[in-house]
Amino acid sequence: MDVQSIYARRFTPDLQFRAEMWKILCADFFQKKIEADSRVLEIGAGYCEFINNIQAGSKVAVDINTDVRSYADPNVEIVVGSTSNMTAVPDNSVNVVFASNFFEHLTRDEIVATFREVYRVLVPGGKFMVLQPNIRFCARDYWMFFDHVTPIDDRAFVEGLEINGFEIIQVIERFLPYTTKSRLPKALFLIKFYLHMPFIWRIFGQQSFILSGKPK
Repeated sequence: MDVQSIYARRFTPDLQFRAEMWKILCADFFQKKIEADSRVLEIGAGYCEFINNIQAGSKVAVDINTDVRSYADPNVEIVVGSTSNMTAVPDNSVNVVFASNFFEHLTRDEIVATFREVYRVLVPGGKFMVLQPNIRFCARDYWMFFDHVTPIDDRAFVEGLEINGFEIIQVIERFLPYTTKSRLPKALFLIKFYLHMPFIWRIFGQQSFILSGKPK
């Protein structure tokens, strides 16, 4: 599948907005769960909107799409390749692994292989943070994207993590809306407002946030 063409068509028109959106998401939510001196790895990094905006001691971006080289900041180490076999990343070398809207693009075997690779590269006590479309709440629009492969809900995702040795720390079943392609208004001040009003998540949230960890 030509991921370069698919993602260029899907994301290029919104890149500036998405970069500003992720700056807010990182500052107001994700950064609170990441210590400033951490080594952070983003898998399926794409246009590097998370990894460029998170504050960390060192940063790594992994993606099969070579375009990742063009979008990562200079202080981000780039690994081009599959998340199922991240041989360039040493064992027990990363404090936090992050993935956003990624696992729906993989087969079940690839998901399991990626879980095992994440477990391998995390230090004991390291965190695995995932933002993931939840099929329970976005089933009508889940297949609007050509490269979606595997439908997953929060319960199945948690089970998969636990089977592969992770400890579950936090699950927010409904967190963010499904996609920036929805009819919801796109305004940066609304994103900031939304993040500070958790009761609204129960209405509009169609993505889950799942935080797990590698046991110490």
